[in-house]
Amino acid sequence: MTDGTHAAESEAPRADSGRDRLAEIARWIVRHPAVFPFALLVVSCIVVGSLNSDFWQLANLFDILRASVVRGIFALGVLVVLAAGGLDVSFTAIAALVMYSVTLLVHNFVPGMPMAPIFLMGAIGGAALGVVNGLLVNTLRAPALIVTIGTQYAFRGILLTFIGTSLFMNIPQAMSEFGRLSLLTRGTESGLTIQLPAYVLVFLVAALLTWALLNRTLMGRAIYAVGGNPDIAARLGYSVGRVRTFVFAFAGLLAGTAGIMHVTANRLANPFDLAGTELAVIAAVILGGARITGGSGTVLGTVLGVLVITLVDNVLILIGVPSTWQLAIVGGFIVFAGLFYARLDAIASRY
Repeated sequence: MTDGTHAAESEAPRADSGRDRLAEIARWIVRHPAVFPFALLVVSCIVVGSLNSDFWQLANLFDILRASVVRGIFALGVLVVLAAGGLDVSFTAIAALVMYSVTLLVHNFVPGMPMAPIFLMGAIGGAALGVVNGLLVNTLRAPALIVTIGTQYAFRGILLTFIGTSLFMNIPQAMSEFGRLSLLTRGTESGLTIQLPAYVLVFLVAALLTWALLNRTLMGRAIYAVGGNPDIAARLGYSVGRVRTFVFAFAGLLAGTAGIMHVTANRLANPFDLAGTELAVIAAVILGGARITGGSGTVLGTVLGVLVITLVDNVLILIGVPSTWQLAIVGGFIVFAGLFYARLDAIASRY
């Protein structure tokens, strides 16, 4: 046997060992999808901080957390729908219809209503519109994307035709006061006062609720089962129609809550607000590890994905990038995340 033959035989186990190691790493990342958005977040912070040291100011952190609230609540709803194998793009229309209707209703008839019932009204209204999405998907047996594109236009049409088209600044007192509540207040060296609003806790509560749903309930198991393979899920005894209706109702509930939060944070109700933010929200969920094909996704990954997208939105000006590049960068993130996870899945399943 020649030396070349011995070398070839020794190289083969090394190659197999390297492929096995690569597959093991890929499977680990698939099981822990939050690693990818966390790495992106760290790299983004390092790059931006090195280009502009002002990034490390506490005020920027507060701004990123504040800007993540509404987008993050939306993203949690999209996560649940994606995990069940669907896709909802009507959440901003639900939020706009609910927030404007509830604000007008409370202002005109019960201006002294406390914040808790206002949140409840928003959640119930959003859930009801979400149920409409779920029933249409089940009844028409059409792709959820097509159905929710239609309901998105329908909900906005109802809002603009029958409810109102004007900017409304006289929001109820409870909403205005809640928006001004501070969780943390700090003074800067320049004499300015910066605040972390208390409404960031609403995002935290929504994240914990969604995590408990997906990880500690039978419905959570059913959601992932239906998203993974609806035919097998049906044979296992899960009601696919009920699961799909539930996830759209839950996404609507969160959308209605996000709409109330939007009015509270900005202290005005604009029926044209939130339109066009769907891409950024879906990008955050995909960055967090959820697959369009369903059956995957985690709350932690979604929250980190939201922080990455919000960071990009908020720091473009700091590093001299025109804000007009925002959509292009977000689109690039979606393509990059999709290719990354597709390659990861291929490696994990091949070896």
